[in-house]
Amino acid sequence: MDLISTFKAVLSKAAELGASDVHVSAGGPFRLRFRGQITPVSGWPALTPDDTAAIAGEILISARKATPDTLDQVMLGLRELDCSYSVDGAARFRVNVCSQRGTYAAVLRNIPIELPSFDSLGLPPVLEQITLEDRGLILVTGVTGSGKSSTLASMLGHLNRVKAAKIVTIEDPIEFLYRDDRSHIIQRELGGDTDSFAAALRAALRQDPDVIMVGEMRDRETIDIALKAAETGHLVFSTVHTTDAAKTVSRLISVFDQAEQATTRIRIAESLRAVVSQRLLPRKDGNGRVVAAEILRRTAAIEDCIGDGSRGAEIRELIADGRDQYGMQTFDQHIMELYQAETISEDVARSAATSPDDFIRGLQYA
Repeated sequence: MDLISTFKAVLSKAAELGASDVHVSAGGPFRLRFRGQITPVSGWPALTPDDTAAIAGEILISARKATPDTLDQVMLGLRELDCSYSVDGAARFRVNVCSQRGTYAAVLRNIPIELPSFDSLGLPPVLEQITLEDRGLILVTGVTGSGKSSTLASMLGHLNRVKAAKIVTIEDPIEFLYRDDRSHIIQRELGGDTDSFAAALRAALRQDPDVIMVGEMRDRETIDIALKAAETGHLVFSTVHTTDAAKTVSRLISVFDQAEQATTRIRIAESLRAVVSQRLLPRKDGNGRVVAAEILRRTAAIEDCIGDGSRGAEIRELIADGRDQYGMQTFDQHIMELYQAETISEDVARSAATSPDDFIRGLQYA
């Protein structure tokens, strides 16, 4: 079996096993991240610099980032590049290719062919209600690898099934592929279809959308245009690299100049409909990982706290108090629920809790 055939076989096996990532670098074998752990693929020799260069070239040509005639020139100037890669329709991956110590490396994130459902991801049922908001800003947050893209895909997939809408996605790169159901969906990719999130957002507003999904809110310009879209009656989905709901609000405000922050705070208070923050935790039985989710929804009290910078500390308590009426929950509430159901261990629960001391005290009264 030649190198590229071997590479594709490893990717297919990773998808079959449910590995989240495939790692490629010179000096070692292919490696998989499986159930959160990096594991070398047995039976394959260490990859050479020529091997990783050939794999990088295969990815770039497949992703139309280069042609056979331009490949050498593109790779000569390559520092890092995001794209996607598919294996015969059986597996699809989000890819980052980079140079390192004079060689090439790549990490390929497994993207399931089938769109995930709320149930398959273990997400709270209230996300069905959140997804069907008429307008405003909905954010999915978490660290890298916490499942934000899968959650967004499940939300858009649900919306596509139940609502006749025009949906525009702006992604870097395109991950899950959508087929029109009740909705009409356009997917645009940075690099190939547009130069930036901000430029694509501006264009999207002229494409008669009901819903816009921005892969990530990275900078002031993108956040500003996303807020304008939400303010003008669109439903906007996006992701932010923050660890909980309260920090998400602070992060969005912090990218604006000091003189703009008070106004921005009011804009966010009025536009924000929900924040879904999540963490992936190892299951007690060793069978994969489970989502722990914090859910913030817009209420009059939440809007007041966001609008008044001195009341940010109250947000967590309001989330906790809004569980029965609004379907909100803090991380610690959900983590306690997962622990009591014996889905996660006590050690995992303690280490994952936002307030470990409060969690321990809660165990005493559980």
